[in-house]
Amino acid sequence: MKKSRFMWLSIAFLLFFGVCTASWSPSAVAQSEEGKTYLIGTDITFAPFEFQRDGKYIGIDMDLMAAIAQDQGFKYEIRPLGFNAALQALQANQIDGMIAGMSITDERKQTFDFSEPYYESGVVMAVGQKNDTIKGYEDLRGQRVAVKTGTEGYSFASSIKDKYGFTLVPFDDSAQMYQEVTSGNSVACFDDYPVIAYAIQQGLQLKTVTEKEKGAPYGFAVNKGRNTELMQKFNTGLANLKANGQYDSIVAKYLGSSTPGQESTTPPPPKSSLEIMSAAFPELLKGLGMTLLYTIMSLFFAFILGLIFAFMKVGHNKFGRAIATIFVDVFRGIPLIVLGFFIYFGLPAAFGFKMPLIVGAVLALSLNAGAYVTEIIRGGIQSIDQGQMEAARSLGLTHRTAMIKVILPQAIKVMIPSFINQLVITLKDTSIMSAIGLIELTQSGKIIIADNYASFEIWSMVAIMYLIVITILTKLADSVERRTRRG
Repeated sequence: MKKSRFMWLSIAFLLFFGVCTASWSPSAVAQSEEGKTYLIGTDITFAPFEFQRDGKYIGIDMDLMAAIAQDQGFKYEIRPLGFNAALQALQANQIDGMIAGMSITDERKQTFDFSEPYYESGVVMAVGQKNDTIKGYEDLRGQRVAVKTGTEGYSFASSIKDKYGFTLVPFDDSAQMYQEVTSGNSVACFDDYPVIAYAIQQGLQLKTVTEKEKGAPYGFAVNKGRNTELMQKFNTGLANLKANGQYDSIVAKYLGSSTPGQESTTPPPPKSSLEIMSAAFPELLKGLGMTLLYTIMSLFFAFILGLIFAFMKVGHNKFGRAIATIFVDVFRGIPLIVLGFFIYFGLPAAFGFKMPLIVGAVLALSLNAGAYVTEIIRGGIQSIDQGQMEAARSLGLTHRTAMIKVILPQAIKVMIPSFINQLVITLKDTSIMSAIGLIELTQSGKIIIADNYASFEIWSMVAIMYLIVITILTKLADSVERRTRRG
């Protein structure tokens, strides 16, 4: 009785924890009462242009967007998707615009319309602070060099890698790229000079060793031929901010000077590991809550799908069995990350509609888990001796009634441990959905690291949180399995 009570109390706690945090949403909405609300995609791991601190989105791009919206009187909502996911979302018309330190290039002009430039950037190379052997491009021959995909740094490094004979190692965000260099796995990295300057200013153990290469300016982007009104408002607002001095104030707030190349280099007082972890804990706890919520929602729909297709697989209808088999083979065979990209980016682009991020993520997780739940239920039903069905039918019960009242109650005892194991798997799989911009525990860790660069402390906390929850669920599975064996 005590073990049973502990099991159900633990499950109730996980459900309650997930639902209680459901109201948390890391989106920012401009305070304006009239007009359309525009969805703006960004990458909040690109300090000092966009990053998160104390639950708020801040940075040059975020402050510019807020000031322009106030100047022009429109509403907007920030979608923190990550750079690559935001680009795909913009192409698929899932968002109306994108501001993410996005360089204006001829190639991108083929797909997007850009605003007037709002920042003139450039590329520099950085190495570890104690590295005295890499002083220029000539020293990179035979070495690994870290770059962030989709950036001017990536483009510039690609253009010279054959000449100087080095290998590129791509990453999705700047913090991961910097960690690659500080850990010694790569000898150098290329990035936009204000981003590296800000990271060094925050205490990151890097130093720049080259002069700034000329790069493309940053611009606000919309999909080609769409949202012209939003683009006009952005350009008008930007011109007004530059005229009244508000633009210079915003840039100086994060770089120390409105003049490129004169950024403040005075680092803030270093924080202890305990201070870093204490500050990060509330946001990570919210991320854990969202992970639990997405897991519960996904498994709810996965169970419904599994029940339907499992009955089809054990039924007598050949057509139904074929459909169920195709369902299982397709959604077990497609990698979850590919399924997420297809559902959230591919389908809206093909059929011209907008899909909420949570719908795309939960749908991908549900279909993936549903294929496995189908096999769990099928295996549980077929593990019951055939004589049970024959005995029920001999008493006059229909096949459906016998299945519901005789077979399923016995099969559920066999299936419960597997269901809890699938819960563990789906909980871990939510981290994969961070690739399409879903904010859960793993993505929360990435966002925090983009601000403080404390990879060891933050990833340790994320790992421990996953470990605690999964250990509880594993113990539940073990307890249930022992009880069913005794039964």
